[in-house]
Amino acid sequence: MREEKTRNTVHARRAVAYIVLAIISFLCLFWFYVLFINATRSNGELGRGFTAIPSTHLIENLKNLMTGTLPVLRGLLNSLIVASLTAFLCTYFSTMTAYSIHAYDYAGRKVIFTFILTIMMIPTQVTALGFVKLVQGLHLEDNFIPLIVPSIAAPVTFFYLKQYMDSNLPGELIEAARIDGAGELRIFNTVALPLMRPAIAVQAIFTFVSSWNNYFTPSLILHADKSKTLPILIAQLRAADWLKFDMGQVYAMIAFSIFPVIIVYLVLSKNIVGGVSAGAVKG
Repeated sequence: MREEKTRNTVHARRAVAYIVLAIISFLCLFWFYVLFINATRSNGELGRGFTAIPSTHLIENLKNLMTGTLPVLRGLLNSLIVASLTAFLCTYFSTMTAYSIHAYDYAGRKVIFTFILTIMMIPTQVTALGFVKLVQGLHLEDNFIPLIVPSIAAPVTFFYLKQYMDSNLPGELIEAARIDGAGELRIFNTVALPLMRPAIAVQAIFTFVSSWNNYFTPSLILHADKSKTLPILIAQLRAADWLKFDMGQVYAMIAFSIFPVIIVYLVLSKNIVGGVSAGAVKG
């Protein structure tokens, strides 16, 4: 009788969990549905209010977008270059930094770890003025280097990967590789990195999306149309004067801009659950 009662309680809790997850999933996906629906409607139709039925103006909106004055395809390429290189450099060097603190015992290690975590509390806006002056002094305006290189120092990514290493990268394995005669760089690239693949995939997704959606920093240093990223172009499209403003084009461009993000999620999504779970709880 007690076992049956316990079983019923477990089933009830599981049912409640599924219902809550279904509601949350619906709320998350509904706005994507609204976005794609609005991308198929004309500016006049959007002015009449929302409808759940797709319209027939998607091709027209995309055509007007591509033949307009904004370099949309160039902006897409710029965003891909910046986001891809940022995700690669950030995850690789953050993993290397986390590995140095995890695998080596040296004086000042705890101080360095605390210092890196302290940097996490400094907002980007606080350092923006000094960053812009530095970029101007180095004559790197309208250049992707100031957007890519600083991404190497990512305290949040470092902290997550450090926690993951504490759970999944035993020191005995590193010592065994050293006894076998492997060099330190080889141990990192052939032993540590493969074990860190789920966490690296998760952080690559987060870093790619963050860089892809970043408007603040690129807007400070990218001024020429040929070097602008998609978030800047979307802001320009929305800021057009009322004679040229077309909300259908705005929605079409936003929908167009999130397709690469969706592709990245689909490619790396199998690592999300395992990487987040293992990195969040220290074993």
